[in-house]
Amino acid sequence: MVEPQFPFCPQCGTRVEAGPAGAPIAPPASGTAAFSAISTGTGPKLSVMNEAGEVVQTITLDRSEATFGRSEADHRFGNDVFLSPVHAQLSTRAGQLFVRDLGSRNGTWLFIDGPYRLQDGDTILIGSQLIRFRRLGYPGPHPPEADQTRRLGSLTPSADIAVLAQLRADGSARDTYHLSPGRSIKIGRDTGDWVFPYDQTMSGRHAEVRSEDLEFIVLDDGSRNGVAVSVRGEKPVKAGQRFLVGDQTIRVDSI
Repeated sequence: MVEPQFPFCPQCGTRVEAGPAGAPIAPPASGTAAFSAISTGTGPKLSVMNEAGEVVQTITLDRSEATFGRSEADHRFGNDVFLSPVHAQLSTRAGQLFVRDLGSRNGTWLFIDGPYRLQDGDTILIGSQLIRFRRLGYPGPHPPEADQTRRLGSLTPSADIAVLAQLRADGSARDTYHLSPGRSIKIGRDTGDWVFPYDQTMSGRHAEVRSEDLEFIVLDDGSRNGVAVSVRGEKPVKAGQRFLVGDQTIRVDSI
């Protein structure tokens, strides 16, 4: 018997239709209902956040793959002109969540939650500035001059092995900052080695690019808006981490 006010099978939990008044209702023949993440709400949970850091929308991923975009994705943000029609994809495998950019115009950005080792070609988002990291190689010793005359110029540092380039909207480089072994720099709006006084989305002290041996590590320097790295290929996302697609900042609450 199933009570009309509680039309669910007591054995498997499947909803059943009520029959004539007083008539018994048979449970489904299968006995056990098939599992569905959408019915249990046990998939990864996300929060869409506004500029003040408040949650304006919650999303539960009910399948192993889901796309985000402006007009042709599973999760759509139709008023976001910075989003491509299909912009990025989230997927889950073996209890891990991954984000992938789908060739969008403005890229997909993953906010760092600790030191991040820069790779050649990485682009980092600091405030509203896109800054690309490029390796320059390791130059060999200069050959001696034929007439034994020494060249003028600074001997410290003796060589630069990487460069940071500020990118314009068209992808061209504007200002650059060269990096050498042992040379760490601070980036901010008001203070640091490289300052951007016109960028109101950048904190006074925002980020640091630290030299460690022959590698360079980027760290958030306690900024308000964080530091993000462009997603190339596929990157894992942890609970509590944020990513940016278009103008949408999305936080992963659980996996």
